[in-house]
Amino acid sequence: MLDLFGKAILDFQTNNLPEDLVTETNISEADEMSVGYLFRSYNEMPKLEKKALQLCKGKVLDIGCGAGSHSLHLQQKGFDLSAIDISANAIKACELRGLTNVRVQNILDLDNESFDTILLLMNGTGIFGSLSETSKHLQKLKSLLNPNGQILIDSSDIIYMFDEAEDGSYMVPADGYYGELTFSISYKGETEETFPWLYLDYNTLQNAAQANGLQCKLVLEGNHFDYLAKLTL
Repeated sequence: MLDLFGKAILDFQTNNLPEDLVTETNISEADEMSVGYLFRSYNEMPKLEKKALQLCKGKVLDIGCGAGSHSLHLQQKGFDLSAIDISANAIKACELRGLTNVRVQNILDLDNESFDTILLLMNGTGIFGSLSETSKHLQKLKSLLNPNGQILIDSSDIIYMFDEAEDGSYMVPADGYYGELTFSISYKGETEETFPWLYLDYNTLQNAAQANGLQCKLVLEGNHFDYLAKLTL
């Protein structure tokens, strides 16, 4: 793994001539993304992210923390916070930004810890990869929750990315779930191997949660088919 996403984050943090990231999926054209966006302050965050941060309580785990903007806000508020990401470069940038409890870690390998709030933001369902892997991830998240704990997770219903037929139905692929995408990232002339990334519509997330013994509640809807959900035991 080239860790280009993390490399871009670290370049931005260290002023090492950062460039835009280019992301592409199997259903969308190449799209440029400014790395600076990942360094946004609380005031610059979308309302779903602000809401999730306002709902945090107790001991918090930020999964897929990226450049660490959500974690920094919580650390400044005095939360007992742990932040993890699979990107070593991103974690290095988080440390340079002043995050104290941050480490390279895959959520599926995390054991013997428990939390009151688990955060998965910026399409938190993405790390599940596919619908078939969702139960495995939900079971792992569930095992890390304290009795009155909560999982705050956001995603989008990407049905709008597909063409609509005359009868109002959408032309989604016949095989598999339409929210299963394949992503590729390019940065400074290098391209990462493609990886699976999952967008879940709310009903599908709710069904998966209930199948895994979790309650699911819709907290807030965003401006563009996106939503924030809260899962509890």
